[in-house]
Amino acid sequence: MKTLASLKKNSHLMGMLDEFDVEGPNGKHKCLVLELLGPCVPDVIESRYPDGRLPGHLAKTIAEQSLRGLKILHEQGIAHGDLHVRNLSVILPFPVDDMSEEVFIDMLGKPKVGLVQKVGGQPVEPGMPQYIVQSATYSKIPLKSLRGIKIVDFGQSFLPAFAPRTLRTPLAVRPPEVLFSDPLDFRVDLWSMGCMLFELFVGQSPFDGPPSTPEVLVEQMRETAGDELPERWRGLIKEGSETNTAGSSLQSWLEETYFDNERKSDLTKEDIGVLGGLIARLLYFEPSRRAPASEILRDGWFRAGGT
Repeated sequence: MKTLASLKKNSHLMGMLDEFDVEGPNGKHKCLVLELLGPCVPDVIESRYPDGRLPGHLAKTIAEQSLRGLKILHEQGIAHGDLHVRNLSVILPFPVDDMSEEVFIDMLGKPKVGLVQKVGGQPVEPGMPQYIVQSATYSKIPLKSLRGIKIVDFGQSFLPAFAPRTLRTPLAVRPPEVLFSDPLDFRVDLWSMGCMLFELFVGQSPFDGPPSTPEVLVEQMRETAGDELPERWRGLIKEGSETNTAGSSLQSWLEETYFDNERKSDLTKEDIGVLGGLIARLLYFEPSRRAPASEILRDGWFRAGGT
C-alpha cells in the first residue's frame, strides 16, 4: 500500500491518503484512508442500463483505463490478485474536497443505520459493533460525463517475493494456475483481465453460466483458452472430454453473446473481431504466453473512437 500511495493521483488506481492504527476492544487495527470513489461498474449497469451491459463506447473507455491501471501496477512489480468488474469503481464527476456536508448528504442520501442484535433479542458480545451502516447507492449522482474508473481493493495484492499459495479471486475469473496450485506471479491478473474485458462489453462472463465447481470451470476454459491444457496439469483435476478447441470458440461465443437481439449493439462486427483477438491474447493456460497490459494497449483499436 505504501507503493500505491506514492503513485500519481490520476493513475487509474485507488489512492491511499493516510494510514493509522486504532486500539479497540478486539486489539490493534490498521486503518487506511482511501480516495473517495463512486459505485462499482456492476452497480452502474444495474441502476442505469436495463439491458444489463454498458454502451460500447463506455465499455471501451473503461477497458482502456483498466489496462492502464494494471500496466502501472505491474511496472511497480505488484500483482493485484483479485481483478474483476466489482473492483472497478467510477471516479465521481465532481470535486468533493470543498463540498459541504449538507450538499454531500443531499447527493448520497442520509446514512441508513441498523442496530446489531442477536436473534431473540439477546445482547451482543463485547467487542461487537453496536450498529452497521448501509453502503451509499449513488442513485442521485449524474454519471453522464463519466471521468473514468479506478482499480480498487488491494487486499490480495502481492509482490513477487511474497506470492501467496492461492487466491480468493471469484471462480468465474480465477486463473487456471490458481486452480492447479502452480506458483503465482503478476500474470494471474492477465487471465482475469481477459475475462473482465469480455464481461465489460457483453455483460456476462466468457464462461457459460456460473461455474459450479473447478472441474466444470476447467472444461469451459479448455473451450476458450488459446492453448492446450499443459501436461503438468493433466490428472490433477478431473477432466471431461479430451477434445480441445484451443480457443476456436472464443470469437464465436463473443459474437453470439454481444449481438444478442434482445440487447442493443452499438459496436460493429469488426470491433468485436478486434476485441476477440485482444481477449484471446490474454486467455492462455501458460502464463508466459499471455500478453502484458502494455502490449494490449498498443493496439490501434484503443486509439480509435476517441477513448
